[in-house]
Amino acid sequence: MNTTTLPSPPTMGIGRPRADNTGMRWAALCEAGMVICALARMDPERPDSQMRNLPTRLRDCDQWRRAVATDVIEDLSAVVEVGLSALLAINARGADCSAAARALWQEFVAARTSLVELLPPAGQLGPLRSA
Repeated sequence: MNTTTLPSPPTMGIGRPRADNTGMRWAALCEAGMVICALARMDPERPDSQMRNLPTRLRDCDQWRRAVATDVIEDLSAVVEVGLSALLAINARGADCSAAARALWQEFVAARTSLVELLPPAGQLGPLRSA
């Protein structure tokens, strides 16, 4: 009896891990940061390439860095969601929320900076690309 094993058929994507939504969460955080900045009555800042390319840099980094960065993004999302909701409620009542918005902005910037510094830099040509 012949006991050769046949190659397994292609999975067509079945059984693959589901797509990571970290890039979308990062984009949403950056947009929320712009709203916080506006509520703080500060000039909006222009994100640098290290921040814009963070999802790609995250995809290309070591597993442990990716895990830590994903946790930071989830934690920051929770803080920003609650804080921004409170700021918008205060603003909707006509009260001045700029001082609270500045405090939330400082927390946002500190977390964002630590996240960007956690990942290896992409270099001047952007993230590593392969064909």
